[in-house]
Amino acid sequence: MLVRDERLEDYAAIRLVNEEAFGRRDEADLVDRLRAQGVVLASFVAEAEGLIAGHILFSRMSIETADNSVAAVALAPLAVMPKFQRQGIGKMLMAHGLDWLRTQSEQIVLVLGHPDYYQRFGFSTYKARFIESPFNPNSFMALELKPHALDGIHGKVRYPDAFGL
Repeated sequence: MLVRDERLEDYAAIRLVNEEAFGRRDEADLVDRLRAQGVVLASFVAEAEGLIAGHILFSRMSIETADNSVAAVALAPLAVMPKFQRQGIGKMLMAHGLDWLRTQSEQIVLVLGHPDYYQRFGFSTYKARFIESPFNPNSFMALELKPHALDGIHGKVRYPDAFGL
């Protein structure tokens, strides 16, 4: 198994991974819009059996407080081809991506997803409790890559326009 940066020649395979994993085009279209908007911080793929088996993408976003704008990272999407699911590929992509973000001195990552899955990586609805978002608070989670990065942060998320929010 190899996790690496995406390449231009991977785009069609990445689209397929997202379409197959989610059973729709929405997430694949989001990836295209994020690239076009120029807000992608990192996009990694997992190769298995000579194929692109998984994909994770991180983009720039912010938390708008009363006083300023706090830089944050959106994790969306994380996708694994159905035939490769439950083999640790998502976990490998997540570990690789979060390690990379730490090397870039990023401090806050936000995700909308299934709490049972994302909590194992340290994401927490509790940490996101003072961040206003358009999402169900039971599925909107935050991760501090630097301890206490969210201390005193009360504000509203501002996603890239590509998210259509």
